[in-house]
Amino acid sequence: MPEAKTRRAAAKAKREGKAPSTQAGEFVREEIEHVREGKHGARSAEQAIAIGLSKARRAGVKVPAKKSSRKSTGKRTASKKSSSAAGHRKKVTQKSSAKRSRASTKALKRESSTSATRKSLASHARKAASKRTAANRSAAAKKAVRTKGAHARSAAAKKAARTRARS
Repeated sequence: MPEAKTRRAAAKAKREGKAPSTQAGEFVREEIEHVREGKHGARSAEQAIAIGLSKARRAGVKVPAKKSSRKSTGKRTASKKSSSAAGHRKKVTQKSSAKRSRASTKALKRESSTSATRKSLASHARKAASKRTAANRSAAAKKAVRTKGAHARSAAAKKAARTRARS
């Protein structure tokens, strides 16, 4: 269950008109913190991010599924049609047993916490960015500027100036 602080921050981002990925970023940040604190581990930065995104989806953030996992067969779509024709059924979720919950917590604790280091997160970000086109990255930056606000834009400009001065 995400912390109340995380849910509030995501709700604030939604009110400000930020993208779903930005809203989900709060949940990912919380997950990274959990890995760093040793509450549980993750094998890679990507896994920690995936856990955070999963929490965001469960909390109602409209984050699209990963493109590669959207492959659907003809059988699936047919079964979806028949189930929707039968009317909306309420999904029944059972609470996980204590034994199962304990086992999954123990398994996660055995994982390392190095996946949440600045180095591993930075390398993951570089790898993810390299898969995107320059136009796509540029469009994302332009949208960020539109939704940032004057104060945050000023802070970002100062940070960019410091970065340029260093190199």
